[in-house]
Amino acid sequence: MQTIAANTFLEAVRQRFFNTVLTIAVALVLGAGFFQQFNFGASELKFVTDFGFGAIFFFGAILAITAMTQLFFSEIENRTALTLLAKPVYRLEFLVGKFLGAHCLIGVFCLLISTVLWGVLYWREGALMASFPDSFPDGRTLAYGEVFLFGFVQWLKFGIIAAIALFIASFSNTNLYTVVVSFFVLVICQLQYIARDAYADIANPMLAALVWFLSLLFPNFQIFNLGDRMVVPGSEPALTAATYGGILCFSLIYTVLFLLLALVNFRRKEI
Repeated sequence: MQTIAANTFLEAVRQRFFNTVLTIAVALVLGAGFFQQFNFGASELKFVTDFGFGAIFFFGAILAITAMTQLFFSEIENRTALTLLAKPVYRLEFLVGKFLGAHCLIGVFCLLISTVLWGVLYWREGALMASFPDSFPDGRTLAYGEVFLFGFVQWLKFGIIAAIALFIASFSNTNLYTVVVSFFVLVICQLQYIARDAYADIANPMLAALVWFLSLLFPNFQIFNLGDRMVVPGSEPALTAATYGGILCFSLIYTVLFLLLALVNFRRKEI
């Protein structure tokens, strides 16, 4: 399993797609100040923070779905999966190895973009402190460590997204179908809280039960949207260790669930 994960990671790093996504994301975060003209009232540091967090989510989601799909189907299309599975390698080891390799790749992406965002915020706050010293009587105000905490939380979410993409790939026959359906599921998960709020007002118990079941089947990605409560001091209550612990458990449960579902389908799949 470790060998499959390591080879998958190295293969993914060499892919042109990963380098392209990483370059664009880094360029956007570095150029966040240029987009300040589209700011409609938030402070500059808050705008740069939100812009960087948005770049992590947007490009990270693209990378999680596309990289996981490409890495899985490349083994199928090149017939190397047959060679691996002909050896004493279980299908579970194959799937988990591919997932871990892709997840490590996404982790590198999150770490790099978080580091760039940290540097941009540190530089920009220093420049503002030099220009407006009266606005910073107590020195720096940003919680810089939370930049990496946000990246870690998003990495957990991308793990669920990659597991969902792997689950869809386990019964899909084409790369394109897997990518498209995975993005649809991502949108559903982002808007899942709407269904969760709606089923509470449904009078029909059968329909309410169906909506409740679907709200459990699709993970609620709103719990990962913590950007407004991180880095920049505000009126929102501070995040606690219990919050991060709950997110970690939530991520592990759904990631393992979709990996097991992928295994069930992959065992029946003709290679």
